[in-house]
Amino acid sequence: MNNPRVWLVTGANSGFGRAITEEAVAAGDTVVAAVRRPEALADLVAAHPDRVDPVRLDVTDTARVDEVVADVLARHGRIDVLVNNAGRTQVGAVEETTEAELRYLFDLHFFGPAALIRAVLPSMRARRGGAVVNLSSVGGQLSFAGFSAYSATKFALEGLSEALADEVREFGIKVLVVEPGAFRTNLFGAGAAHFSAEDPAYAGSSGRTREFVRTGHGGQAGDPAKAAAAIRTALDADHTPLRLPLGDDSVDGILGHLDAVRAEIATWERVARDTKFD
Repeated sequence: MNNPRVWLVTGANSGFGRAITEEAVAAGDTVVAAVRRPEALADLVAAHPDRVDPVRLDVTDTARVDEVVADVLARHGRIDVLVNNAGRTQVGAVEETTEAELRYLFDLHFFGPAALIRAVLPSMRARRGGAVVNLSSVGGQLSFAGFSAYSATKFALEGLSEALADEVREFGIKVLVVEPGAFRTNLFGAGAAHFSAEDPAYAGSSGRTREFVRTGHGGQAGDPAKAAAAIRTALDADHTPLRLPLGDDSVDGILGHLDAVRAEIATWERVARDTKFD
């Protein structure tokens, strides 16, 4: 990819989005920061007026995505890296989670990113280069009580990303799925974490996850600035990985989950294979 690069980053006002923006700007790149409230970026714009370009976009408003991308291309000439980062935490058991909550989360974590990917691909294919970075989670590889809706959206995003990587490889376009564990972002903070209405029947399962999220803000081990640097390192590598877990908790959790899946398949392999016509 060319240097300096032009990035389009959603949810750039805080957390990973802000850290990625700061990392890119420090390297001399330009970041088009797509946020619902551009005024939240006033300090970054003041510090880097020529390299931080705020645009108003709610990624759930997919009807506006093509317009925004066309405007960015008209003003900057290209988009080298798309970062689908905007998101929120959702906690609730399956029975506790309403259809409206589930549909909104899919709009935010899946349909919005999918629309942005479709919008940027034609120009990337024409230039035969670019990168799509999709912020997933350790919850995109495994799940547990209380994280059903969140993980469902991230599982979907990872499935889309894996197919996308196979489709665009011949055009020189990279796809990177980032799977962070607990990082010190605002995902557990007020306004970013959403809790479904509690059912006391699930106090011992999803209730524990609810308490973990409510009390965990500010104590997470992961450093967003280091995550942003790791993402840039992965993008700059000759062989960019499809998946990049970040943090001890993510690496350990995913490896343990893969071991458990392999062990379960091995236990049931004879039954699983013995399903063909005689």
